[in-house]
Amino acid sequence: MRTTYMAKNGEVDRKWYVVDATDVPLGRLSTVVASILRGKNKPTFTPHVDTGDYVIVINADKVKLTGKKATDKVYYRHSQHPGGLKSITAGELRDKNSRRLVENSIKGMLPKNTLGRKQWSKLFVYGGSEHQQQAQKPEVLDITNLI
Repeated sequence: MRTTYMAKNGEVDRKWYVVDATDVPLGRLSTVVASILRGKNKPTFTPHVDTGDYVIVINADKVKLTGKKATDKVYYRHSQHPGGLKSITAGELRDKNSRRLVENSIKGMLPKNTLGRKQWSKLFVYGGSEHQQQAQKPEVLDITNLI
């Protein structure tokens, strides 16, 4: 009788990847990064175990918004006080805080539970081309081949 392989937390081999977001559409970048964070690119993927890798996204300032998303896509947040609804367009958010734009897009594609929060903690987003994880010797991942 054959049994399905189930990964265990101690057996997972994690890698570090660097993804360059220059001129890559935001949604396509987010789907690739979210699947790597979840571990869906590995043959040992197990839905209830964190089998994903670490991802460093650089050049978040240069991410591309296609169509009219820069002016028409609106992000809302609320302070939980009366009249506390705030809104900002995607283009304004990219100019003001591009890291948050990329992080929100990727976070929305992860599970909404403790496993998703654990996977999200393995994401590092930087607006420029420099990052602080050189000691981990990350591999450069060219996502134009994966899209």
